[in-house]
Amino acid sequence: MIKKKNSNSSREVKVLAQHISMSGFKAQRVIDQIRGRSYEETLMILELMPYRASYPILKLVYSAAANSHNMGLNETDLFISKAEVNGGPFVKKLRPRARGRSYPIKRPTCHITIVLKDKSKLSFDEFKI
Repeated sequence: MIKKKNSNSSREVKVLAQHISMSGFKAQRVIDQIRGRSYEETLMILELMPYRASYPILKLVYSAAANSHNMGLNETDLFISKAEVNGGPFVKKLRPRARGRSYPIKRPTCHITIVLKDKSKLSFDEFKI
């Protein structure tokens, strides 16, 4: 599930993806590489990364950029001001084993939040990478 939020006052676009079926630690490894970078640089990094977590994050960045067109923002002026990963609920299943027993399987999920800001509208104090 993807939630989008536009905030016209601060010229930022926020995108939230919930219940992504991967561990938060694996997604955090990719998020740490793109935090604070420009939009174009982020796309290049995510397309060339060999990790499985980079594909849902790439879709989120694309979605946020497409949503920024509704606000009249230019893609070349966007940068990732905030990117975070939070843990989600575990999907719990049971695997059948010998003699009628079962072992639990816990599949982790995570919630990913990405915020794009327009760097041409920022003052010097707000522009921190």
